Amino acid sequence: MALQDYLQIRREAVNRELDRLLPAGNVVPEALHAAMRHSMFAGGKRIRPILAIAAAEACDGPPGIEAAACALECVHTYSLIHDDLPAMDNDDFRRGQPTCHKAYGEAMAILAGDGLLTIAFQIIAALDSPADTRVALAAELSVAAGTEGGMIAGQVADLESEGKPSSAAQVEFIHRAKTAAMIRASVRFGGLFAGADAVRYEALSEFGGKIGLAFQIVDDILDVVSTSEELGKTAGKDQDQRKATYPAVFGLAESRRRAGHCLAQALDALSVFGDSAWALREIAGLIVSRSN
Repeated sequence: MALQDYLQIRREAVNRELDRLLPAGNVVPEALHAAMRHSMFAGGKRIRPILAIAAAEACDGPPGIEAAACALECVHTYSLIHDDLPAMDNDDFRRGQPTCHKAYGEAMAILAGDGLLTIAFQIIAALDSPADTRVALAAELSVAAGTEGGMIAGQVADLESEGKPSSAAQVEFIHRAKTAAMIRASVRFGGLFAGADAVRYEALSEFGGKIGLAFQIVDDILDVVSTSEELGKTAGKDQDQRKATYPAVFGLAESRRRAGHCLAQALDALSVFGDSAWALREIAGLIVSRSN
């Protein structure tokens, strides 16, 4: 199967499941649920849930990973809603659409993010999976999105670094925490759901961490070289806000080299798998070569 066909089929499956799992826009409180859906269905690539699905497939896991994968997308979208707020990155557009606070106001956007974060764990609790699997998934997601080396920790470090000289160590911490932790968790979700053995689980962990770092390095590069139309959000904001980024510290050429090195390490980690990990390999290549 061609990668684009694979991504389209898996994206449609995730979207159907998200539509089933999220409250309808006419369910009370209507404005809140409409705001949640506004951001959730604004056209995301669904990279995180698809990585979870591909990892479960690589481990020959049971059916039903889509619902668990949706919990990842709920947490990711909540983080985008809050990240776009005036107190954070203050962005008017996300995925080419008005950001949640522009469409529904700041208060409702905050609550929409809260709602998506909360429902993620509701989804995990309701999975038709063994109790130890549900506990492991909830723990993985909470740590990856949390305050000790997870997404929130990375967001704090990102805010605190604005307008200040940045070091290589500081940039790497921000990227590993703010972005790579959730992408690593996405891959590990698939392994946990599938009951992967220790060798395969460690391989998935290594792959997820490396490709997650590459993902954010490429994001940094695209903020410099792409237009707002190409990105679906405001380009050039990292430089305007003097954020700690790879291009700011290393320059574009070295940033590209480091992204390629991360890709090579990620692919090497998958050597314990055979052809079953083909989708993970193809997605990794797409992450580094993408234009938005």
